Amino acid sequence: MIQITVRGLDDELSACLLRLAKREGLSLNQAALRLLRRGAGLAEGPGQGDTVGDSFDRLIGSWTQADADEMEAALKEFETVDVTAWR
Repeated sequence: MIQITVRGLDDELSACLLRLAKREGLSLNQAALRLLRRGAGLAEGPGQGDTVGDSFDRLIGSWTQADADEMEAALKEFETVDVTAWR
């Protein structure tokens, strides 16, 4: 792993970094890494690319049975394995 020193943080970015660290109970280094990963469009930590996080929480409990049935029908096609694709 490499280490770098970041200089020239303006007041706005410094305040954002401090708020994030305080809010999440992180060190300044951890907060800086989190912001760097976000800015680079990466998952928030090693091994996090395969997790959903809380991005779908607003949907929990919001579907009707009709919505669930419609989704189930739309996904039915994906239950069949095309054996020719695996040769």
